[in-house]
Amino acid sequence: MTIQERSLANLSERPNPRDSFEIAAFENKTLAKWSLAEYHQMIAAGILQNRRVELLAGEIVEMSPESPLHYNTAKRGTRYLEELLGNRAEIRFNGPISLANSEPEPDIAIVAPPESCYHHHHPGVEDIFWLVEVAQTSLKKDTEIKQAIYASEGISEYWLLDLPERKLIVFREPQQNSYAIRLEFVRGTIAPLAFPDIIISCERLFL
Repeated sequence: MTIQERSLANLSERPNPRDSFEIAAFENKTLAKWSLAEYHQMIAAGILQNRRVELLAGEIVEMSPESPLHYNTAKRGTRYLEELLGNRAEIRFNGPISLANSEPEPDIAIVAPPESCYHHHHPGVEDIFWLVEVAQTSLKKDTEIKQAIYASEGISEYWLLDLPERKLIVFREPQQNSYAIRLEFVRGTIAPLAFPDIIISCERLFL
């Protein structure tokens, strides 16, 4: 079976309620993992066309739909960071990053310039200054799964904008699958580790 046939078989089938007993029998089985190369082959073959998915720890995961508040918070945050950092960093909005066995699409990625570096590949760990996710309905995924992935890759700083609580959560000092430091802000200012001279208003990150 080719990778395209394998991909179509996995992604096109939908469980039938009548088969619930069969699904239950396999609940404790390990799912097949996809490599980054296989994921890219599926994209090139058009298998994932019009599907909002991302590769997380070898699994292809549906992305949560974005509310207007989520989208606008991420977009305004991107513009605010562009104003502050200028040409010192490239601020990517809803763009993929390539990790060892994941290709998530953080809401904002602050990476090394210039933009032309990424014509043929997405930013990797060595390019990333820090990442920002916006969470409205995806808080559990962002604080558990994505936090573990980013920490395991050694990404030095990860910010999470908790929209329901209007709270900035900052993760620092990656250690294996978690961060040693977790800070929370509802107001005030913060300087990112990569740019200690840049002062960012927590309130400006929220609408």
